[in-house]
Amino acid sequence: MRGAALVLQPFSSTAQEGLSTLSTPLFEPAIGLGNCHLQTIFPRFHRPRPWIRTQCQWLATPDADRLSLHTPEPLEDNPDRPIVLVLHGLEGSVESPYVQGLMQALLEKHFQVAVMHFRGCGGVPNLLPRAYHSGDSDDPRWVASQLREHYPSTPLMAVGYSLGGNVLLKWLGEDRAQSLLSAAVSVSPPLDLHLSSRRMNTGFSKVYQKHLLDSLKESLGRKAENPQLARHMPPLGNRRYFSNFRKFDDHFTAPLHGFAGVDDYYTRASSRPFLSQIAVPTMLVHALDDPFVCPTAVPGPEDVSNSVTLCLSKRGGHVGFVAGSLWRPKYWLEKAIPEFLGKHRQIDKCQ
Repeated sequence: MRGAALVLQPFSSTAQEGLSTLSTPLFEPAIGLGNCHLQTIFPRFHRPRPWIRTQCQWLATPDADRLSLHTPEPLEDNPDRPIVLVLHGLEGSVESPYVQGLMQALLEKHFQVAVMHFRGCGGVPNLLPRAYHSGDSDDPRWVASQLREHYPSTPLMAVGYSLGGNVLLKWLGEDRAQSLLSAAVSVSPPLDLHLSSRRMNTGFSKVYQKHLLDSLKESLGRKAENPQLARHMPPLGNRRYFSNFRKFDDHFTAPLHGFAGVDDYYTRASSRPFLSQIAVPTMLVHALDDPFVCPTAVPGPEDVSNSVTLCLSKRGGHVGFVAGSLWRPKYWLEKAIPEFLGKHRQIDKCQ
């Protein structure tokens, strides 16, 4: 056998109805790409160029910082064309291959797209010593409020990947029925940061960990070139702080964002405890072989609300889900996500 089909686990009438009308075939790993690391790495290098060009708009935040919003076309107030707010993963941006692929798929289905860069991402430092983190739900919530203010008749939806997926789930759970969103999709979220940090410090996952920590160090280095910001940042010189995520988060993430320490941060920023509070139709897509996430963190039916559709697969890697074959790959997420959101595009959240 060359891999397991996607295990769809609806466990409420709402979730069952949400899945029963999807025509997207169940996920099967591409021939030649069954390994979780191949699923994770292949999409990064396969995507054809040129990328979709976007316009950047800088938004001044209430705390005197800035966020960038990237759109492939000007947004309009149109009730028939929902705006999908896209939240990238750790050290990602509008240039990330998975974001580019999703933008193209959503535009083809007549959605509007807005990609939010978390603070300091995209190669441009933000204006405050703080940056972003896995539980940073305040920023996308504020951006959504700005979109609602400017486009009051247009439904808002969101898609989050990895860190962005964790942020999205936490945001949805915090806001419950008061959410501004009509529907949402979270792909490969870490769910439990305690377990994820341990998973990333084992086996081949250490390679991903080093790559991401190197990128974070580079981002912090760019910010530290501003002496006014550097005075309020922990020193960058000690290499051991970049040896694994737990040490990095204890030395940088926690103190920069008001947490008592790494354990306080991991506990308060993990999205898994919020899944039972989500009131918006939400699809959570996850592969059990994800090299970033411990399998024991994956929720079951008893852990989520009736509004959450669990979409679980034995294989797929981290933000992978490459179907077809090595020679003719097909990106399953870019079929399933627009279709799930399309089922809810007429839902009016503007009242």
